[in-house]
Amino acid sequence: MIILDDHPLVRQGIRMIVSASPLVQVVGEAGSTLEALALHQQLEPDLALVDINLGNENGLQLIRKARQTGSACKFMLLTSSITRSELQEAKALQVEGICLKEAFPEDLIYAVEVVGRGRKYYDASLMNAFMEEPANSAKAPLDDLTPKELEVLCALGKGCSNKEIAGDLYITEFTVKKHVSQILAKLELTDRTQAALYALSKGLVEFELQR
Repeated sequence: MIILDDHPLVRQGIRMIVSASPLVQVVGEAGSTLEALALHQQLEPDLALVDINLGNENGLQLIRKARQTGSACKFMLLTSSITRSELQEAKALQVEGICLKEAFPEDLIYAVEVVGRGRKYYDASLMNAFMEEPANSAKAPLDDLTPKELEVLCALGKGCSNKEIAGDLYITEFTVKKHVSQILAKLELTDRTQAALYALSKGLVEFELQR
């Protein structure tokens, strides 16, 4: 994993915290997007922990450039603040995780481990901001979902893949895809990332967030 933050003391603190996990190995640090991009190209890390506010730069620039190269690296934002537009861009860039700097050390470690395993992690306090919609775009209630669709929605909230959902619910991946399509249509969501955020915002997978 590499860490991008423009404050050396903050980087050192983050490194000390995440290194407490046996699943995490920090291989590099950067104070700017240029340094981080060079590290990313040189080391090809599995995960990058990125601050958004970098003085005159924005950490999303690194993610945007890395995505353009077809990088398989997972990206997690660690920030003290984030705007609505930045949230939308993070979603468009398919950022795998977002954690606030006010989180407890154990929460950060958990978030990094979750993202490292290929799942999604979004700080619970950000859910309302993600799910805000204009007043004229009312959502269908959860009651419109069938029991099986509700199970699939909960699994999406946990970051499960279609294959994992199929195995857990003893159905085919094709059936999972059909359920996902129905969920998106009924809740008027655009993709499975929004569905996952919706599940989290409704407290359907609260246990996952609180360990």
